[in-house]
Amino acid sequence: MRLDQSINNAMAMDDETWARHANPWSVWTRLATLPAFALAVYARVWIGWWCLIPIGLIVIFLWLNTRIFSKATTDERWETRAIRGEQLWLARKENPIPEHHKTATFWIVFGSCVAIAPLAIGLVMLDPWAIALGVAGMLFGQLWFLDRLAWLYAETRNSEGK
Repeated sequence: MRLDQSINNAMAMDDETWARHANPWSVWTRLATLPAFALAVYARVWIGWWCLIPIGLIVIFLWLNTRIFSKATTDERWETRAIRGEQLWLARKENPIPEHHKTATFWIVFGSCVAIAPLAIGLVMLDPWAIALGVAGMLFGQLWFLDRLAWLYAETRNSEGK
């Protein structure tokens, strides 16, 4: 099973959950968890093992995030189109997506994953500059990925005449 499918299964995403996750508030608050997570890990310097409390709260929030917001009522918002595109991307094995989106998303995800290295090194070595570089790189990659998914959704919707 692909990693993205494993994560999707762990999140127990159904149609109702996807509709709530497509709410723009869900998208932006979820993106905000990356710097919050980095800060929580870095906080071990100040609060020791107590840093596990904010880390645990962030993990719980990531699961709750897709469930606590109201359903998106329209797909006019970029964030909603991005999440709808994510659903298409996750189902790419069953319903193939255009090749140009496959190639682009591969390289965007690869580039975003490269940013994990400075983030991890920064968190281990307590280097705020490396942490900032890693967080910025991952956020940039995530936003670019979401933009590509919004494009995929719009392109698919237009080709289906919706």
